[in-house]
Amino acid sequence: MGWRKRILATLPLAPNDTWLEIGPGHGEMTELLAGEGRRVVAIEADTKLADGLHAFNQTSQRWPGVEIVSADVLTADIGDLASGKFHRKFHVYGNLPYYITSPILHHLFQWADQIASIHIVIQLEVAQRIATHPGVRDYGYLSTLCQFYAQPKIALRIPPGAFRPPPQVQSALVTMTLPGERASLNLSNEKQFLEFLQTCFMQKRKTLRNNLLRIANDRQIAAALAHCGIRSDGRAEQLTLPQFAALFLRLR
Repeated sequence: MGWRKRILATLPLAPNDTWLEIGPGHGEMTELLAGEGRRVVAIEADTKLADGLHAFNQTSQRWPGVEIVSADVLTADIGDLASGKFHRKFHVYGNLPYYITSPILHHLFQWADQIASIHIVIQLEVAQRIATHPGVRDYGYLSTLCQFYAQPKIALRIPPGAFRPPPQVQSALVTMTLPGERASLNLSNEKQFLEFLQTCFMQKRKTLRNNLLRIANDRQIAAALAHCGIRSDGRAEQLTLPQFAALFLRLR
């Protein structure tokens, strides 16, 4: 309970808010999230766990504001489930499987306009990549994706002993407050911009100029880099999101 309460203390819990919980498991955090009249939509992919939570909720009546949804979060219509008739922004909490952290975040960001904040327990190494800044080796596509949509920070480092059974890796709670730099960049085609970012980071050991040869010729790239004040031998890990946006618009 100690680590759950420490996590809870970092969350922006206000009465009557709506929370989407990813992977409630046996409902330990669900119960804590559901206080003060909060509505909790708990999405559980494991059918047995979802059925058990639903049965417990039906018989105990302890969680009047909790809805258990048996579904894969990667295919669920998050906005419809969490907002529903309330038409208000919601918060997200989840202890995410390490191997699908990035796909889940991609999926969630489709509803960025409806999300107030995201709080996820993930592998520390991935958390560091999300929260790092340009010029650091860990800075990559996942960093820019998350910082485009949100303002991420590592709120807690969590040792393996906090879980049963303990994992083989260190974990961390990452807090993301929305919006991120997306709000000031005002890009009309976000899908194309994200594809552009993926191209820029395609092979991190190569220069940005070499990676961009997939979408433009050398003359166009050299002119765009010069116009944006970016060195010809620069690498993607050195650029800020506003620099990426300027380069994207120039090459379009």
